[in-house]
Amino acid sequence: MGLAKQNRLKHRKDFSAVYQRGTRIKTEYFSLRILRRSSKNTLNLSRLMPATNSMQLASLELPTRIGVSISLKVDKRSVVRNRIRRQIQAAFRHLLPRMAKGLDVLVVVHPPAIQCGYLHFLQELEQVLAHAEVLYGD
Repeated sequence: MGLAKQNRLKHRKDFSAVYQRGTRIKTEYFSLRILRRSSKNTLNLSRLMPATNSMQLASLELPTRIGVSISLKVDKRSVVRNRIRRQIQAAFRHLLPRMAKGLDVLVVVHPPAIQCGYLHFLQELEQVLAHAEVLYGD
C-alpha cells in the first residue's frame, strides 16, 4: 500500500520546484530535498472567513507531500527499483504523523541503496529528518 493521494508529489512542476529550490541533505544511500510550501491559501481563507478560529485553520494546513526518484543508474531492473521505492514510501508512511505539515520532500536514490532494507531506510530517514528539524519528538 502506497502513500495517500494527498501525500504524493505527482506533477513534474512540483518535482522541479523541489529539486531547484529545496534544501539538500545528502547521505550515502539517497539525497533528500525539502521545500516548505507557503500557505497562501490558508491566509486568504482567514481573511474571507474572519469568524474561523485557529483550530479550523489548522485543519486547512497543507499536507506534506513526498516523491521518490530512482534512475536506471541505481539498477536496470524495474523490479529492484520498485521494491526500493515501496520500502521508502512505507518508511515515510510510518514517519508521516510525526513530520511537520506543508513540506514537499523529494528522495533521490543513489546506487548503494540496493543493499538496504526497510528498517535501514526507516532508520536513515528518521535521522536525516531529525537533523533537518522537520520531525516532531526529536
